[in-house]
Amino acid sequence: MMVWTLALLFGAAVVLLILSFIKSKQAEQEAEQKMEQFTISLLKELNQLQQKVQNVEIDTEIIAQKTGASKQRLVLREVIDLHRRGYSLESIAEKSQLNENEIKRLLAPYIKSKDERSDVVDESTINA
Repeated sequence: MMVWTLALLFGAAVVLLILSFIKSKQAEQEAEQKMEQFTISLLKELNQLQQKVQNVEIDTEIIAQKTGASKQRLVLREVIDLHRRGYSLESIAEKSQLNENEIKRLLAPYIKSKDERSDVVDESTINA
């Protein structure tokens, strides 16, 4: 009788172990499906944003041509944008195909005003 009870318990344990493996596989597959759906929706949103950026770039070019914005003005915009994003002067020079002195000259009014603002902040903290 004791052998039958142990055999029955052992059999139940094996069945429960198999069921737990099946459930974990199902849960894993569900998680993978959710991750795939999330990735697909994220890629769709990214694609839509890229399309919108391209449209804005095209609109900007059209407006620049209609308003007569010169190539120099567009280069200045690009240089300022790269500087604000933290690019070094060397990398800005490479990307814009200008020399570093020209980049410094173009950025001088923008860097100077930034430095002046930081000086004012420093003076106010000293006086406080």
